[in-house]
Amino acid sequence: MRRWFILATGLLAQATTSSFLYGLPFLIPALRTDHGLSLTSASVLISAPLLGLLPALISWGAAADRFGERVVMTTGLALTGVLLLVSLTLPGFVLFGLGLLVAGAASASVNAASGRVVLGWFSARERGLAMGIRQTAQPVGVGIAAATLPPLAHHFGVATAVALPAVLCLLSALLVWFVVVDPPRPERTVAAAESPYTGRVATTLVRLHTASAMLVVPQFVAATFAVTYLVSERGWSPVAAGQLVAVVQIAGAAGRILAGVWSDRAGSRLRPMRLIAFGALTTIVLWGVGDALDLPWLAIAALLAALVVSVTDNGLGFTATAELAGPFWAGRALGVQNTGQNIVAMAAAPLFSALITAFGYPLALALAAVFPAAGAALTPVAGESAARLDAVEVEVRP
Repeated sequence: MRRWFILATGLLAQATTSSFLYGLPFLIPALRTDHGLSLTSASVLISAPLLGLLPALISWGAAADRFGERVVMTTGLALTGVLLLVSLTLPGFVLFGLGLLVAGAASASVNAASGRVVLGWFSARERGLAMGIRQTAQPVGVGIAAATLPPLAHHFGVATAVALPAVLCLLSALLVWFVVVDPPRPERTVAAAESPYTGRVATTLVRLHTASAMLVVPQFVAATFAVTYLVSERGWSPVAAGQLVAVVQIAGAAGRILAGVWSDRAGSRLRPMRLIAFGALTTIVLWGVGDALDLPWLAIAALLAALVVSVTDNGLGFTATAELAGPFWAGRALGVQNTGQNIVAMAAAPLFSALITAFGYPLALALAAVFPAAGAALTPVAGESAARLDAVEVEVRP
């Protein structure tokens, strides 16, 4: 049972940082109406945490490989909470954005370390399920943000809304320190310690990282602009739009778990991942078609479907990365995986906000659909090796 408590704690830790990293887009309407920022300026500001995340992911992953998950997660969560609170005291949006950037760098610790816990405590036969549960942290965190940040910003201002994830990070740091136990590791051999990026799985890993990065685009286009689209194009109130998106996150979380179970039973992470890529492509196209033809029912239904389908592949990519990299390189490999995904995520908000402003939603969504198509083509199904999965399996007695 201990490993399930550790998994639940890792999930909560990741959810708290996700409510900050990926929940700030829900403040775009408040930043525009209350502070006069343009859509592009607000999008750049809420992307600052992801910019800070990027250079820190691999370093935090290396720290997890060397020092263990418990210390890395606790330190990172505590720093994130403190830095977020400090950023709220800084004058002006430029300094506030710099504070968000540094806090984003601290939050990178949880991304690599919490995934590494799953690799260590669960065998390959149930790792898809465990990683799928862990990956529900992002939609859970986004759901928390969607349900709380818009009303907090509406009634008390943006600063109060940002303070909530800061407090949650500090509480999560305490929980991690008292609950998480670093998993046992197999004996370190010369072969096991070699970099997977110089071995026979190098090409498979690179293609996997690239495909996963491509599949971030439909996810972040839907998540970033869902509330804004419903408010500006369909006349919804920010609170109602945020509540709807929050409810949809539950379905997204369930989808990640089901995808993990699917991969365990199929004995493959990447075949399901490719099929999900086609699903993300379909939903983005239908959203654009619905908007172009002024069919609100189709546009909104496709948007909600995109919010669900586009997040279900994340756990599969992470699980495959950790398994292919092995227990002595999993932290760094997950850092590389996260870096590629977050580079794309950081670029997606300002790029597509500019496209939407200039050309409207239909054309912007048509361009967004190119990315899941590329992700499906790049997913290295043929390179997924059952022998490699068996070789890195770590059996742990609960």
